[in-house]
Amino acid sequence: MTASASGLDPDISPAAAEYQVPRVAKARNMTEDQVRTVVARHTSQPFLGFLGAASVHVLELNLDLDGLLQ
Repeated sequence: MTASASGLDPDISPAAAEYQVPRVAKARNMTEDQVRTVVARHTSQPFLGFLGAASVHVLELNLDLDGLLQ
């Protein structure tokens, strides 16, 4: 997965992550469903269900895909 356009924001939107699922799955020899499962683990929902926006933490996602998170 990639970071935001500025490269400074550690989060991307769930839609941006979903857009990249096929490419990431192919590059990592995983199924798209496997990648989506990992993305879901690193997707945070809005505070109290309505404050802010859902986001995917890119660094944690990439570490998990690399097998470095325990």
